[in-house]
Amino acid sequence: MACAKHTATLLPDGRVLVAGGNSSRGPQLASAELYDPGTGSWTATGKMVGDHAGHTATLLPDGRVLVLGGSSGSGPEATAELYDPITGSWAATANMNGEHQRGTATLLDDGSVLVAGGGSSGGSGGEELYDPGTGSWTATASMLDGRCCHTATLLDDGTVLMAGGSSPRGMLATAELYEPGNGN
Repeated sequence: MACAKHTATLLPDGRVLVAGGNSSRGPQLASAELYDPGTGSWTATGKMVGDHAGHTATLLPDGRVLVLGGSSGSGPEATAELYDPITGSWAATANMNGEHQRGTATLLDDGSVLVAGGGSSGGSGGEELYDPGTGSWTATASMLDGRCCHTATLLDDGTVLMAGGSSPRGMLATAELYEPGNGN
């Protein structure tokens, strides 16, 4: 089945986890598959806790994958879940403080994940940090320009460059830096 708005995450063992998205028939998907480039084969893996499209997927240092946000059949999501490639299973983790659809999730040097943008109004969703050790969320400084559909790049010095995207005012030709040590 054809799909869009899904994620593809390279796992430490070389397989690729493809999760969620919209099917060619329209609804959001809670399915996940693994692609093995060595054999060129696809296999189903555990069903996601919820359906997601326009979400993010972040490989954590311990090999699990954090999937969060996006939209479900009922609208933007504040949900998050973890995929364990060893067991092939999904488990819910704490919900985010706000909804994030078409935002970004960036693994920081300390192992936490910065979730930025993609709020339900098309701008900021209230930026927050996920701690994989505790499974908890903490609010952090908001971006200067609420945005979605932007990029987020972890730079060598540990800061995150947020660039472009769109806001309720239109397309953005701006960029800003998030400094984890300062929380802004």
